[in-house]
Amino acid sequence: MANLDINNTFKRTSNIYRLVITNDDTYDEVLALRLSRKSVYLGVSITFILLVGMTIALIAFTPLRYYIPGYGTKESRSALQLLKIRTDSLEQSIHYKEQYLEGIKKVLSDGNPKQLDTLPLKLPENKQSFD
Repeated sequence: MANLDINNTFKRTSNIYRLVITNDDTYDEVLALRLSRKSVYLGVSITFILLVGMTIALIAFTPLRYYIPGYGTKESRSALQLLKIRTDSLEQSIHYKEQYLEGIKKVLSDGNPKQLDTLPLKLPENKQSFD
């Protein structure tokens, strides 16, 4: 297996290559570029960063941001929070009413509830002494 020399690898990034684009019919040079691996890497990196930056700017500073799920105006967020609070309180009141109705059904069907909320106390009988 060939040993990769670090210095040799960095030197290869500086080597200059020639990219030539020719017309296939006339064999004329349309474009000739002198490139190195460094310049190609740098150009691709800059292009990627610019595209990402422009996409973020396009979404952040235009009305496109309202199409992102979870992003909305301040009014819609406050209205949504108010609706959540109302829904939660309605669910809680329905739960309490269901518990109340279950208790009433138990009392009416059995005559007494199956579960008592207190423990019965065993009091000693009072014996009257006639001393």
